[in-house]
Amino acid sequence: MTFTQFYTANDHFVLQPAIMLALFGCAVMLFEFLLPPKESQRRAWLLGVTLAGLAFTAWALSWQQMAVNSGGHFTAFHGTLVVDGFSMIFNWIFLACSTIVVLISYRYLEVEGEHHAEYYGLVLLAQCGMFFLATGTDLITLFVGLELMALCFYIMVGFLRNEKRSNEAALKYLLLGGFSSGFLAFGFSMLYGLSGSTNLRDIANEIAKRNATDPLTFLALATTAVGLLFKISAAPFHMWAPDVYEGAPTTITAYLSVGSKAASFAILLRMFLEPLESVRAMWQPLLIAAAILSLTVGNLAAISQTNIKRLLAYSSISHAGYMLLGLVAGNQTGIKGIFVYLAVYTFMNLGALLVIVAMRRADILGEDVDDVAGLMHRHPVYAVFMLVFLLSLAGIPPTAGFLGKYYIFLALIETGHYYLAVIATLYVAVAIYYYFRIVRSMFVREAGEGVTAPLAASFGLRLALGVTGVMTLLLGVFPEPLLRFAGDSLMK
Repeated sequence: MTFTQFYTANDHFVLQPAIMLALFGCAVMLFEFLLPPKESQRRAWLLGVTLAGLAFTAWALSWQQMAVNSGGHFTAFHGTLVVDGFSMIFNWIFLACSTIVVLISYRYLEVEGEHHAEYYGLVLLAQCGMFFLATGTDLITLFVGLELMALCFYIMVGFLRNEKRSNEAALKYLLLGGFSSGFLAFGFSMLYGLSGSTNLRDIANEIAKRNATDPLTFLALATTAVGLLFKISAAPFHMWAPDVYEGAPTTITAYLSVGSKAASFAILLRMFLEPLESVRAMWQPLLIAAAILSLTVGNLAAISQTNIKRLLAYSSISHAGYMLLGLVAGNQTGIKGIFVYLAVYTFMNLGALLVIVAMRRADILGEDVDDVAGLMHRHPVYAVFMLVFLLSLAGIPPTAGFLGKYYIFLALIETGHYYLAVIATLYVAVAIYYYFRIVRSMFVREAGEGVTAPLAASFGLRLALGVTGVMTLLLGVFPEPLLRFAGDSLMK
């Protein structure tokens, strides 16, 4: 076999974004040794190299997007990777999330005093793993991509080596993440044993021939579901999320809460809508239970939280429950709703955590509800932005968050799951309560001593905050481009 037969031009075209991310991820760590000794110059160069890597990745994705828009559907490496509308919407979400996190990390890392090259390299390599989760159609490809992403996040969560809570969060995440990966690997091995193939299409054809009550199929389904539900922080496999969100650097909390969740939903949708679609009657009750439990645990636990990062962690558990309801509905409206939800969640959740990043300076963490007391009187722009993000997270129109919940509820009604729609609607009221605790603190309470200090507002942070705020409002009042993109991305 010649090299051109092993690695074709089509393979290169599909793999190009991952190549860019891997090359620049390694390069930014090696490049540090060639930089001038002055710290400010080193940080600027490293940021520039990282942004260049993201720019080249955007260029590669743009070519793929144009090919997909013209009706293209590209597979590579004997069907283990595919570029289609489904993979494209997720890869754009990953790129937007990584770019925003890189922009806000420049000043944040200056405060923390940690190594920059390793940080930026891990961000790029984590996105490389996410790429394979969006494009992979083979069990081995998906598992390798998942573990590449997870390993990067294990390190980044514990990046503040001198902080005890960061070390503790990383250790918990590593242990529980390894435990869930074991379940997932067992489920994948069962699927391979049942079908004799690691290709998702071959697995789907084999499972469709088996009895709907086959115990081996149920075992493979259950263990795979456990591993994937852990990755999206759905209850009852959510126990890692609050401690990890609180202990990780806030920029990594932002990246983890959006990028990792979107990537995990990509593999979850691939698995449940392709190889496991024929046994929907078997897995639908499991996802209904997980969705209701996620809504209950996430919303009720968030009520008593005084740390905003922990509050947003429990909030993310409830958001995972809403998106699982879209998969439970299973129609085109539900899957489209998941795409829309993930896209708007990227901007509104990142934006809320950006405000917390801005609040951190000197000895003030800026993470407690008390830390934002009186923010409207001292820094009104940040308070208004935070209000917009919280309204969107609660699903209040005309923000983008309303759009995501609307399509989930519509899908449930279209498929006759009226009781699920009622339960989900009632939990929106609970969410409004705990989000507005933060609003009350910002707008009604007196300013605390820490709020009088100037905020750590770099140009990158202000730019990222502006982009997330504008997109949160724009997608709410003018959603047509996003809806069209989500509709084109549906798995055919």
